[in-house]
Amino acid sequence: MQTLSIPTRRSLEFGIYRDGDNNLDASQSIALAQALKTSASDSHIQFTVQDTTGLRVSHGDVMEGKMRTDAFTIADGHIGQVSIGKPHTMSDPKNLAQFVAHTLDNAESTGAKQTWIDLVDHGGGDGGGLETHTGAVMTMPDIAKAIADGVAMHAQKHPEDAHRGVDGVVANQCLMSTLGFSDALSRVGVKYLAASPETMVSPGVPSGIAHAIAANESDPNAMAGAVVRDVMNTHYRFGSGPAAAFDVLDTSHPSIAKAEAAIKRFNDAASASDASTRSELKADVASVQGMVRFSEATPDMPWHADRPAIALYNAIASDGKLDSSLRDDAHNAAKAVGNLVLAHGESKSFAPFDGSDYQDAVGPTIHAPINGSQIDPWAPKISETHNAFYKDVDQDKFVRTIA
Repeated sequence: MQTLSIPTRRSLEFGIYRDGDNNLDASQSIALAQALKTSASDSHIQFTVQDTTGLRVSHGDVMEGKMRTDAFTIADGHIGQVSIGKPHTMSDPKNLAQFVAHTLDNAESTGAKQTWIDLVDHGGGDGGGLETHTGAVMTMPDIAKAIADGVAMHAQKHPEDAHRGVDGVVANQCLMSTLGFSDALSRVGVKYLAASPETMVSPGVPSGIAHAIAANESDPNAMAGAVVRDVMNTHYRFGSGPAAAFDVLDTSHPSIAKAEAAIKRFNDAASASDASTRSELKADVASVQGMVRFSEATPDMPWHADRPAIALYNAIASDGKLDSSLRDDAHNAAKAVGNLVLAHGESKSFAPFDGSDYQDAVGPTIHAPINGSQIDPWAPKISETHNAFYKDVDQDKFVRTIA
């Protein structure tokens, strides 16, 4: 009697979109070795990879080569579906959309219950990410739109699987745990964001977190806790974890909508305050240190104004010089943002960043400049204010109040 071969049902299709067209190529290539090792020990995961790189490997030695784009899958410790071609423009949203569609196609073919996308490259918070050697970046709204376009492409090609979308995004990039990015992803149906509010040390987020996701597909809190532990407990050559702080955020639409409503109420109340209150608010905001907390940081870097949102609102809520109604609004904003945080980890003294303290870096950041030079110092190349979140919650009104 003939025995039918039934393909393994995967729990997770994990797409790795790695842009090595810059100085992180060599260090972040480790993400692929990590994926190979993870797949060998967990048959429930398949990785779909698009890797633009200038490296080639021979007998374990990494050597410089000509730029190219490799596409392949990794499953059960083996590489398959290999194609090698000319280097893709990884900062082009159309390219990301095609990758998302391909990853979803693979997810359908393996019966995966979840699909996550891992974006591997430089990141600039609400300014965008996926930077190429030319300095081009994909803006935050364009990243979200590319994901939505990829989902639509898959649904059009496979109407029988039109319900499938991208469940989570891993930002293996700096500074991407932000309220703005969370909002953009929420608008296109992404449920989770795993990211750091601060710059990270490359190679960054280990691909092994795919196991934490696959092993906890029905328990978001357990999944988030396992992901954060994996990131914060990973040690590379510098003897410390890759992230000074790391979050897994709930980006589902109802949760994001509640947080944004609370932030808008606070912003509207603050912007209607008198001169004395505005001065006190500015002092409270200034008391919360922004990101890029290391000695090499230059004053013109925009992320000094990216402050941990929960810490910022708590600083205002605890200021006895302010009106109780405004303090209540700040407290409610802090609570609503806190409800987005499924899990987090932070360092009391992050050695690679001069022992900087990140105990207040819990949850996403918000762009809160205290002077005009901090609002968009790298505009128009990079803008942290040209996004729907900044406008919808009236963050511009609050910034005009204190800056």
